[in-house]
Amino acid sequence: MHAQIVLYDGFDPLDVIAPFEVLAAGSECAGGDLWVELVSAEGPRSVTSGTRGLTLSATAALDPSVPGCVIVPGASGRVAGDPDDGVETIPVLLARAAQTELTPLLGKAFGNPEMTVAGVCGGSVVMAMSGLIEGRHAVTHHLGLDLLDAAGVRAVAARVVDDGDLVTAGGVTSGLDLGLYLLDRWYGPRIAHAVEKLFEYERRGTVWRAAGREPVEA
Repeated sequence: MHAQIVLYDGFDPLDVIAPFEVLAAGSECAGGDLWVELVSAEGPRSVTSGTRGLTLSATAALDPSVPGCVIVPGASGRVAGDPDDGVETIPVLLARAAQTELTPLLGKAFGNPEMTVAGVCGGSVVMAMSGLIEGRHAVTHHLGLDLLDAAGVRAVAARVVDDGDLVTAGGVTSGLDLGLYLLDRWYGPRIAHAVEKLFEYERRGTVWRAAGREPVEA
């Protein structure tokens, strides 16, 4: 099984590294069953993040045909400013990523029954701007929930939201929770717990799913 974590220009480093380390550790606990790699829509290349020029290397092109998951990170940068004045705010970076070859590749990933598409922070906004998750349940950083609503996504204010083949997580540190939840889904709680113990980190919050009894409004 493959876990492909996407790099694009302006990505947020922690959105990438947190799930990368969790899933890599989980692979070791699962006997090497999971192959974890950094990819880009364009293929192998050095990709500059939105945080002080930090650069990571994509070692392969995103392949939507393999079983496993694709994880789309958010962007880092300015949260305020006028794009008409050339200010590259986070929404501008996310929109730019949505206009690349990443969008059709993610569309193919959603068409693969053996693939889960996941997002950390603004990663779900990239998918929303691409028109890929309209009507689906998803979460992003709390500052971006209105962007999901505007794109026709059913925004949920939860740490992690499981909508079947779409799993999304909130702000940047939630990439840890996303990785641990995916390990639990794939390999069971003992693998996820072993990684929690190794990292000295426990998952936060309840994973939201469209299941069970509806809460009564107070």
